Amino acid sequence: MDNDKNTTPAAQQAQHAIEQLVLFALRRQLIAEADFDYSRNALLDQFGFSEPYAGEADQSELEGPQAPLDVLMEYGYQIGLIPENTDTYRDLLDARTMGLLMARPSEVNREFYALKAEQGIEAATDRFYKLSIDSNYIRMDRISKNVYWLQESPYGDIEMTINLSKPEKSSKEIAMARLLPPPVYPKCLLCRENVGYAGRVNHPPRQNLRIIPLELNKEKWFFQYSPYVYYNEHCIIFHHDHVPMKLTKDTLKRLLGFVEAFPHYFIGSNADLPIVGGSILTHDHFQGGRHTFPIQKAPNEQTFTHPAYPGVSLSIVKWPMSVLRLNGADPAVLLECGNALYEAWKNYSDPAAEVLAFSEVEGDTQPHNTVTPIVRRGQGGSFEMDLVLRNNRTSEQYPEGIFHPHREMHHIKKENIGLIEVMGLAILPGRLKEELDAIAGVLAGDAVVLEALRSDAAHPLAQHAGWAEELVERFGTGLAREEAVRTVQNEVGIKFTHILEHAGVYKRTPEGQAAFRRFLQSFGAL
Repeated sequence: MDNDKNTTPAAQQAQHAIEQLVLFALRRQLIAEADFDYSRNALLDQFGFSEPYAGEADQSELEGPQAPLDVLMEYGYQIGLIPENTDTYRDLLDARTMGLLMARPSEVNREFYALKAEQGIEAATDRFYKLSIDSNYIRMDRISKNVYWLQESPYGDIEMTINLSKPEKSSKEIAMARLLPPPVYPKCLLCRENVGYAGRVNHPPRQNLRIIPLELNKEKWFFQYSPYVYYNEHCIIFHHDHVPMKLTKDTLKRLLGFVEAFPHYFIGSNADLPIVGGSILTHDHFQGGRHTFPIQKAPNEQTFTHPAYPGVSLSIVKWPMSVLRLNGADPAVLLECGNALYEAWKNYSDPAAEVLAFSEVEGDTQPHNTVTPIVRRGQGGSFEMDLVLRNNRTSEQYPEGIFHPHREMHHIKKENIGLIEVMGLAILPGRLKEELDAIAGVLAGDAVVLEALRSDAAHPLAQHAGWAEELVERFGTGLAREEAVRTVQNEVGIKFTHILEHAGVYKRTPEGQAAFRRFLQSFGAL
């Protein structure tokens, strides 16, 4: 670029932003002192400059990289580095920019294992988590916009979030993505080949992603943080190869092995059947992190033992879903007990409780029973395994799933209840923020919206119309705005608790709990 263009205000702002960003990277140890000029030159080249900012750069400490990045994204659009100034294209350039300010994967791995050896595993994960935030791989600027509240319930406080951290695609981008051929590389969002990948309109950029190699059950796995961190230090542990989710004894062995190596983290797996499983079934993976979920605080209601597994207690947990908590000091015995229980459940039927292990569909035997397993360290260094019983049968009355959010809940949540929600953290879609604000407005006297809801079947809030009428009947339309917001949040929280009850195989009734005990007795628990 010639020097005339370097003197425009936008160009000078971009050059200044480069200075700020390189200084930020140095202070946060993304780069070392010896990398400073090299990194600056890489950014100057990317944005078409032949020389750095000539003035005195602002030396003040930045909370994060977003402010200078925003300046550079605007400038990148002006000079044609991205075709459109949308979140999707800005994110592609953002990751490309931060990727120039990061150590190579081998160096990150070396630092992680050196820290683990010198200061312990917590120091290693602390540093790696901070790196994932400072590199803007974890977008804290977006995550801070999520709506969060605690919901009282008969099972303790449930955590509620409305997730606003995933960027929305424009209708044009969605249409463009549909026209693109199915992706062949990387095969999915979890594959190790994502590290350093530039991304596309239909695949996020990953130049600022780093992953740590692990060994679990003598196999190659990787550890990374989730870019959307739904809770503190939300990590993903994924298989070296693109192999499908399958819950076996080896799965439970890997989970126990992980908490031996990372005792400050929990780990869990989604179930491996449709309806009750997670959103990615094509690549074997787990989720973990450093967070005490509501399920962990839930008390044991009844405790049993089994003569074949000395030192292991089995407890029914007071929770809306059907949870068996196994606790023991010896992970090998716990593994045998957990696997035996899982195998027993896979083959268990109790028609009186609507539990059928198999059904015939066009000559094929379809399995229905599985579990959502969660493993953590218990008190005194013991090992704790929660097995959440799942069944994915459907019926005429419940075509989406008998043990799945029922249709009257779909205006709030219709997606599968996966691992994170099983543990008592609701992740509600971003659309709900504006919709719930509008419903709160009705309770605070917005007659226009109420009238529109009553008269227009195509209204954007039409799916909430029946619920809104019910709320108006119960609470009126004269609430103060803040009280209306709290009321609507409370009602959503109550609904989410009911959604978890829908997903529970054994209901929280005397009959349901008696059926739960029948299963344990059939297993030989005393």
